[in-house]
Amino acid sequence: MTIKPLSDRVVIKMVEAEETTKSGIILTGNAKEKPQIAEIVEVGPGGMVDGNEVTMTVKVGQKVLTSKYCGTEVKIDGQEYTIVRQSDILAIVE
Repeated sequence: MTIKPLSDRVVIKMVEAEETTKSGIILTGNAKEKPQIAEIVEVGPGGMVDGNEVTMTVKVGQKVLTSKYCGTEVKIDGQEYTIVRQSDILAIVE
């Protein structure tokens, strides 16, 4: 099954957070923060959103920085994805 986002939506897959700190401390599952870096899996076509023309500037495969608690989380075929608006993406990570 594939996900095809509509309008200005983007499907992202969160990148796993580091399990150890820079000083070597191993974090438990509860101590880890929600990751903010994600990889783009699928991009919608853009178009008219709220009366404004939206051109999609992100591409599949890019790593991006998102707001901590944005989007809608979905689980398909055992994989967890988040569907966000392009405006919820804060930056492209290079």
